[in-house]
Amino acid sequence: MRVYPDQISQHLKNPHGCYLLFGDDPWLIENCKGQILAAAKKHGFDERVHLTQETGFSWNDLIQEWQSMSLFASRRIIELTLPQAKPGTEGSAALISMMQSPNPDIILLIHGPKLSAETKSKWFKTLDASGIYLPCTTPEGKQFQRWLDNRIHHYHLQVQMDAKAMLFNLFEGNLLAAEQALQLLQLLSPEQPIHSDHLTDYFEDQSRFTVFQLTDALLGNHQKHAQHMLVQLNGEGTAMPILMWALFKELNVLLSLKTAVEEGAQLNSLWQQHRIWDKRKPLYQAALTRLTLSQIEHMLAFASKMEMNLKQQGIEDWTAMSHLCLLFDPNAHRRLAHIELQT
Repeated sequence: MRVYPDQISQHLKNPHGCYLLFGDDPWLIENCKGQILAAAKKHGFDERVHLTQETGFSWNDLIQEWQSMSLFASRRIIELTLPQAKPGTEGSAALISMMQSPNPDIILLIHGPKLSAETKSKWFKTLDASGIYLPCTTPEGKQFQRWLDNRIHHYHLQVQMDAKAMLFNLFEGNLLAAEQALQLLQLLSPEQPIHSDHLTDYFEDQSRFTVFQLTDALLGNHQKHAQHMLVQLNGEGTAMPILMWALFKELNVLLSLKTAVEEGAQLNSLWQQHRIWDKRKPLYQAALTRLTLSQIEHMLAFASKMEMNLKQQGIEDWTAMSHLCLLFDPNAHRRLAHIELQT
């Protein structure tokens, strides 16, 4: 059963036999794990065994733990780490076999990185049917705002709207840093209203973003957010070739879609061809509506010159990258398109 991390407390009155924690956010995984362990302890699950699927790991060890009695006659938690989120053929068979012979005195807690195709596998479906699956993916946008509001409420803080906006801008994409910031605020201002000017002296910008979040922001023409992401990606040492690859990919998709539409094709017939899923369709529609074919072609030409400077001269031109990102806005495009990049 899929349960989102902010709902886990509602499902811990009676512990389940299996919990699956998979995702890319360490804070969510550790927070969910902590709640599960605390709830399990109240029901007598005092002993904890930790296994990791690594070189030399034997699935028989897990099966023996599942079948054996505790040395201390207490109920146990078996925590299994899957570093690649893939148990393999032998592991899949072992996990399925265990679920077919449930042990009421053991809770199986499995965690690892974000799942993809594995959610369709037999082992995952078997475990999901026997317990709870918690997708621990870092929340973005409105989901992050909701998470932030919940944590502010948890710490009983009086954070004003301007301060909330600043916290959102500072920590989106980094739950651990956001949590530490709120803990600090609880120490510094436990009862006083907190405004943005109070935060300026406390925190540095610690938000973390990916190139995929950047391209989504550009397609949606959220320029202020995109420029902020770009600064962060630069500060974190993101390789310029990765950014170039991501922007070339999006620009080429836009060029293909725009050309096809101007030739009379319907967008609905093009989504599958370009592997664009439902969540991203509105982003492409927005970009195609506001950008002309010549503007997209100009952006590709500008990006090509950047790539040439990068490959031939080793120039990582972050100013030019910022310029290219601004060109996703047609108003900025009209003011900036005359600026040429020297090669």
